[in-house]
Amino acid sequence: QSHLVESGGGLVQPGGSLRLSCAGSGFALDLYSIGWFRQAPGKEREGVSCVSSRDSSTYYADSVKGRFTISRDNAKNTVYLQMNDLKPEDTAVYYCYARLGTEAYWGQGIQVAVSS
Repeated sequence: QSHLVESGGGLVQPGGSLRLSCAGSGFALDLYSIGWFRQAPGKEREGVSCVSSRDSSTYYADSVKGRFTISRDNAKNTVYLQMNDLKPEDTAVYYCYARLGTEAYWGQGIQVAVSS
């Protein structure tokens, strides 16, 4: 059964870094456009970053631009979200999302907490 698995979350102090991983199981991620979303308590899920399967172009929300970087490692069938200079407002559950046409998968979500 195809699915996504996120890892790399945790608790970090403001200004710190984390790298989230999104591993594909049962399908090749390089064929899919991949997005990272997050949902903070009491807020709607929002898009953070994505990378296109077609031309590898990337998108970042204004709130993370210059601090977060999305990348692929096709040999490991994994997409990463490198998060630097983390702020308390980055605290949320982060989800990865893979889409190819009408076929889509969500990961189970992983907690990121930024606090001193």
